[in-house]
Formats: sequence, structure tokens, C-alpha cells
Amino acid sequence: MRAIWKGAVSFGLVSVPVKLYAATESHDVSFRQVHAKDGGRIKYQRVCSLDGEEVAYADIAKGYETEDGEMVILTDDDMAELPSTSSREIAVEKFVPREQIDPLLFEKSYYLEPEGAGAKPYALLRQALKDADRMAVVTVALRQRTTIAVLRVRETEAGEVIVLQTMMWPDEVRVPDFKVEVDDAKPQEVKMAHMLVETLAGDFDATEFEDDYAGAVEALVKSKIEGGEIKRTETSTKTSGEVVDLLAALQKSVAAAKTARGEADDSSDDASEDEKPAKKTPAKKSAAKKAPAKKTAAKKSAAKKATTKKTAAKKQAKKAS
Repeated sequence: MRAIWKGAVSFGLVSVPVKLYAATESHDVSFRQVHAKDGGRIKYQRVCSLDGEEVAYADIAKGYETEDGEMVILTDDDMAELPSTSSREIAVEKFVPREQIDPLLFEKSYYLEPEGAGAKPYALLRQALKDADRMAVVTVALRQRTTIAVLRVRETEAGEVIVLQTMMWPDEVRVPDFKVEVDDAKPQEVKMAHMLVETLAGDFDATEFEDDYAGAVEALVKSKIEGGEIKRTETSTKTSGEVVDLLAALQKSVAAAKTARGEADDSSDDASEDEKPAKKTPAKKSAAKKAPAKKTAAKKSAAKKATTKKTAAKKQAKKAS
């Protein structure tokens, strides 16, 4: 893993230098919008809704839309004046009971690794959080914005580590606009519900669950590739599969071998059956004639040249007569 942030956790007068690592990654299946006919990707242009003209990136600005539909343009200078921070401190504000933090507030998770001399105070903070069975509410600046987060201890295969989980602001949590109104349950119904809960009771093990959708998509795509159901586009950078790779490699090998022997490459020849014998016969004869010439010693080359000249002179004489 690659550290995405470096700083220090501070609680009281104790400072713990740490590195921050993303604790999760998305395995969501993503698709591209393409032309069903040829597999070409669909492109989107940046077009102004007023004049219909395409807009270059350099001409794009940030706009804030008001409730009545007016648009306020914000320049780079305006954005520079907004409050931001580049602090490298994870400041502990207070330690609170775990049950007081609604999981609905949790957003992103990160692992904290001690850096340099921070190993001992890191272990101290980790042990204090475990013993108190509390989470530390902290403030931290990530991507130049201050946010609230919590520190808690998590058991992993590598051991116990401190996890930082960013949280949404209270006004970002929506209140449901509906009410659930039902009649009170009968005692017998409540008893049966309790029995059902006890029947299905158990310990949570995340490895018991798997993303069957992603696996099904992967299997479907693989079967289509093996079946040759694939669109080759001009921008394709990969081959369509192992079978095609092997076939291409064999064709190239055959062509290279025939070229080395002075033969014509007919591995992908599209000529008619009538034309093929005429092309193949001279090629074989010429190859046979050239072979002795390559093996002849250099001392006899002059004699052969003289013989060739005499033969040519005789042929010309016959033609003239």
C-alpha cells in the first residue's frame, strides 16, 4: 500500500507521527457506454446550453446555482479566499462511548501506521482506546478541508491497528419524510419474532459473503471472449484472447520460416486454386537452384561466372539464327 497522507495524532501533550493508508477499495463492476453495432465508445462533448458551442477546458469555471436558478460564477481568486487548511494534525477532541456514534455518519476508512519514533505512543493510544471501549472524536484536514472523524481499534491479520473513519456533517444526514404507523403486535407474534431471532443468531464473519454479481459478470465476459464474441476497434490495445494470440504467433512463425528458406508465404494466401500451382512451382525450382550456389566455395565462383556468360552467349546466338 502507498501512504496518501502524513501527519501526527495529538492528544494532550502526546504526539504520534503517523502515515495514512486507504483501508478499502471498490470492486464495483463498471461498464462503458458503447455503440452496439461496432463497440466504439460513446464520447460526450462539453457544450454550452445557451449558445450550443463546444467549450474548452480553459474556459470552464465553477458556478454556484441559487435556489431561484441564478448562476454565480466563482473564479480561481474567489476559490483561493475560501477557508482551507493544510494542517498535518489529527487533533483528538474527546473520547466518547462507541454506542453514541451512529454508523450512518461513517464515510471513508483509513489505516494509521506509526512512523519513526511514534511506535510507543501509538501502542499507548491503541491500548487506551481498547481498555476504555471508546472512540476518539478528532478533527483532521484532508484535501484542504477540515472534517470530523473517529479513531478506533480494529483487529486485522497483521494485528491490531488504529483506524481513522471520516464522518459526514450532521446536516448531511437526511431525515425520512415518512412515518411507519402500524398496530401494536400481539404478544404471541412478538414471542415468535424472538424465537426467529434466536434461531438465526450467530457471529458475523465477512468471509461468508461474496459479491456474486461481480463474479457472474466476470464469468460472462470470459465466456464471450472464449466464444469469439468480441468487437475489435481501432483503439484496441489488447488481443481478444489466448486462442487468437496463439494463432497469430503460429502464422508469424510459419511466415518467418518460409522467408528464411526463400519460399513464398502462402499461410494466408487468398489466391484462387488455379493460381496457386503456378506460383508455387517456380518458387520451389528457384530455391533448388539457389541452394547449391550458397554452398559452393569462393574459389569456384569465378569459373561459374565464366560458364554462365558462355551459356548466355550461346542462347543469344541461337535466337539470332
